[in-house]
Amino acid sequence: MSEATIDERRWWAKAILVGGVVAICCLLIGSLGVRIGLWPYGTGFMFLTGGAVLAVISVFLGIIAYVVCLSKGLRAERSGILIGIFLGAIILGQLGVQYSTMTSVPVIHNISTDTLDPPTFDKLVAVREAEGANPLAYDAEVLAEQQQEAYPDVMTLASTQSTDQLFAQTLSVLQDLGIEVVNEDAAAGVIEATDTTFWFGFKDDVVVRIRDTANGSIVDVRSVSRVGRSDLGANAKRIRAILRGLEG
Repeated sequence: MSEATIDERRWWAKAILVGGVVAICCLLIGSLGVRIGLWPYGTGFMFLTGGAVLAVISVFLGIIAYVVCLSKGLRAERSGILIGIFLGAIILGQLGVQYSTMTSVPVIHNISTDTLDPPTFDKLVAVREAEGANPLAYDAEVLAEQQQEAYPDVMTLASTQSTDQLFAQTLSVLQDLGIEVVNEDAAAGVIEATDTTFWFGFKDDVVVRIRDTANGSIVDVRSVSRVGRSDLGANAKRIRAILRGLEG
């Protein structure tokens, strides 16, 4: 058998491997480009879509190609095909997890421990408006029931500590969680902060409100995504983390 014949037989195995590698690169390049500001979210999602399509092709054709290799006793092509299948499966598995999460939570992105009188933003309002971010208005008639059904544990925290103690502790908790504080108003008991996600660098804004009570203080936390209709549960998860830090 000539070398040319061997190379001709192997091109499809190489193509499957390249497809898996390019699919991974699409995800990494797309998210990195958005994070460092090379292109907008829409372009990043185009890379994501392209990577997902390549992943499906790599897995589907890779399985067929591997069966052919087994049936014809072709050994040299198997490793490249398996790598292509593996890379594609990683992407599809991650997307499957995201889809499962998305279908298990309501399509909302504005979460507050106090749904009747949610904490309000101040300095971050102008920042969000300049970016064309999601509106900040909390429509309790639409959001409250969905939120309470999905996240019944996201509620106001009562504490025996003074507002000054909780204010200082909140700043420490936010710092420990890697959430950037952008505004501190000790007199009003309000802290505004911004959290940036690892992938794509999505920014979600947080406001913490601390008020006096007869027995100490109460803390309310609100977290709102700047982009996207669904937050995949990220805002509720963030609020829980902040409240756990204050309880500890």
